Amino acid sequence: MPAPTASYLADAIDPALLRRALVIKLRHHGDVLLTSPVFSSLKAAAPDCEIDALIFSDTAPMLEGHPDLARLHCIGRNWKKLGPLAQLRHEWALLKALRARHYDLVIHLTDHPRGAWLTRLLTPRWAVAPQRAGKAKWWKNSFSHLYRTVGGGRRHTVDTHLDALRRLGIQPATEARRLQMHPGPEAETKIDVLLNAHGLTAGSFIQLHPASRWFFKCWPAKLNAQLLQALAARGEKIVITAAPDPREQQMVEAIIAAAKVPVVNLAGQFSLRELAALTARARLFIGVDSAPMHIAAAVGTPCVALFGPSGDKEWGPWMVKSEVVSSSHSCRPCGQDGCGGGKLSECLYAIGVQQVLDAIDRVAP
Repeated sequence: MPAPTASYLADAIDPALLRRALVIKLRHHGDVLLTSPVFSSLKAAAPDCEIDALIFSDTAPMLEGHPDLARLHCIGRNWKKLGPLAQLRHEWALLKALRARHYDLVIHLTDHPRGAWLTRLLTPRWAVAPQRAGKAKWWKNSFSHLYRTVGGGRRHTVDTHLDALRRLGIQPATEARRLQMHPGPEAETKIDVLLNAHGLTAGSFIQLHPASRWFFKCWPAKLNAQLLQALAARGEKIVITAAPDPREQQMVEAIIAAAKVPVVNLAGQFSLRELAALTARARLFIGVDSAPMHIAAAVGTPCVALFGPSGDKEWGPWMVKSEVVSSSHSCRPCGQDGCGGGKLSECLYAIGVQQVLDAIDRVAP
């Protein structure tokens, strides 16, 4: 269904006047990937506009190759550790590069203060950011438009991002709202060679990604092992993946040791774009609330996602065939780092293996 094109906002902007726009999202990997529909939606409304992004350098793979992205500007998380002079040089070079683009519009998708200061320095004709209660007057005066956010985890993060466009009078079309991640030919080739070496083809295997950088979001290793046993008994071919982080590697090793079934262990072997290429070839992705889960949605792979303390309405798989598996705990989603801050989430431990198997049968029979 096409989005309505008319706007009743007195301060709506005319997309035809946009020549260059900058989208700022200074967060983690999954958060950055969830901004990809902003680029597609803005480009659909303003096809002649060049759209840039400003993100942290380690999250660049999430947007590299996006067809509607003109330039990617990056901030190093380590700049502060380089000393005042080195940091100043980096910051000045970034500011010069941004000012040279002469942006008509800045879209700031968080309440990070850097976005407000940059907007003032870049002097775009229009600028939009989230409305935040209690923010100082300087915040409100930094932007021409402020958009409201819906609290309580009642709305998906993607739609919250798109509210920035809606506040400008730009209504996103349905198809433009999908996530996008583009692995690139080098990553595609590497994964095809690797899968061939393991006797696997596209669509012939299930990918299990059991870990997250936040371990309070993880299903226990013992239950992951039982799931592997049940899948192996069904004759499924399983590829297990994880980040290079030593804790994630240890978790994967514990799962494989307990399962004692054949799996292809590729944990820690990929860049993010290579992981995307692998996930695009999986028949099904099984995992927890994590960036790899969002990558699966972005490449169109069906998902079974296990959720505990984090909110699935806000962070669940977006616009892809999927099912969220969770417990019936009345306290979830609490947003806490484990029950009582103890790093272990009872709501995740309460999810049964059969629940996950039933979800698999519904999503990828």
